[in-house]
Amino acid sequence: MFDFSTPVNRYGTYCTQWDYVADRFGSDDLLPFTISDMDFAVAPCIQQALSTRLDHAVFGYSRWNHADFKDAISGWFLRRYHSNIDPNSIVYGPSVIYIISQLVQLWTEVGDGVLVHTPAYDAFANMLSANQRQLLTSPLLKTKAGSYEIDWPQFEAQAARSECKVLLLCSPQNPTGRVWTRDELERMVQICHQYGVKVISDDIHMDIAFSDYIPWSQIAVDQQWALVSSASKSFNIPALTGAYAVIADQCTQQEYLTQLKAAHGLSSPSILGVIGHIAAYNDGEPWLVSLKDYLHGNLAYVAEQLNQAFPALNYQVPQGTYLAWIDLTPLQIDMDALQQLLINDYHVAIMRGDTYGVEGGGYVRLNVGCPRSKIEIGVAALIAALHRLIDSSE
Repeated sequence: MFDFSTPVNRYGTYCTQWDYVADRFGSDDLLPFTISDMDFAVAPCIQQALSTRLDHAVFGYSRWNHADFKDAISGWFLRRYHSNIDPNSIVYGPSVIYIISQLVQLWTEVGDGVLVHTPAYDAFANMLSANQRQLLTSPLLKTKAGSYEIDWPQFEAQAARSECKVLLLCSPQNPTGRVWTRDELERMVQICHQYGVKVISDDIHMDIAFSDYIPWSQIAVDQQWALVSSASKSFNIPALTGAYAVIADQCTQQEYLTQLKAAHGLSSPSILGVIGHIAAYNDGEPWLVSLKDYLHGNLAYVAEQLNQAFPALNYQVPQGTYLAWIDLTPLQIDMDALQQLLINDYHVAIMRGDTYGVEGGGYVRLNVGCPRSKIEIGVAALIAALHRLIDSSE
């Protein structure tokens, strides 16, 4: 019904992943598996909605604070996740990281700590550093089964620190792909409530969960939380800009809106971003269901090929996201040498795991949001490079 297999040429579209791969990897002749957007065309319902709006040809100032936008979001949460979201608690922002940054500034002071499960999306550490906040890490533990678990004594010890004011949760977690269970979320609720730690839950990957995703709003016991998300990842529309937050506390809502509108002059959103969200959440569900099946197939292919070539890796398909977080430490590979081989000999760009913190050393993160034919090239290149390094060390 939907075509995810036909490659789309993204060169020449000012595309970060393809046109600017040299910024991070030093060469522009690379097949990229890097930044987390997808190589797929958007859902037809989004394309049609945008086309209709473009045909109007007048692009004056616009608004987000209306029922069409907020009801599309609350309706999505109700249908997909059986979660009742009060539309009056929804606010707009130009991006998820912008909203998170503003909430961190509202809920903390310079020098305060923000608790984050690591390895973590690298923008978290960059944002906290730029805002002069401490990154308090809670390293996840890899299990024998290949999943990742919270180190609960260490997590609670960090939450109990006087300087710890906020838990910045990533749900599902990037880059490990963990989808938190109800028991895990409820335990985090109890600990954060006990120590007076507010919660910002970044749920931008929520729609690409292969097990049951539970919004923080379902398990919260107080008003000191915000859920931040966007259709940008799941429907591949980040260039349209736009995100939203569900902010439980009304005072925080108003303080945030003062920052958005008065301090930063962002009262008028991108109309294409607003329309993209409305179309995605009202009409895009069939496309999303097909997309998830395709992405899961890509991840399963990665697992099959890697484990066949290197059984010691025991790579497992993640519970969420379209990011393969691959632990290469059993192979005792020189990661610098691996990157040089991938870039110079195989002409592929795959993200180093240590981009996401010291806990990512020895890992790579492979974006599978693309046609299977591209995945086949990337995985073959990774396997060939690993074989060369292993053979040269024997």
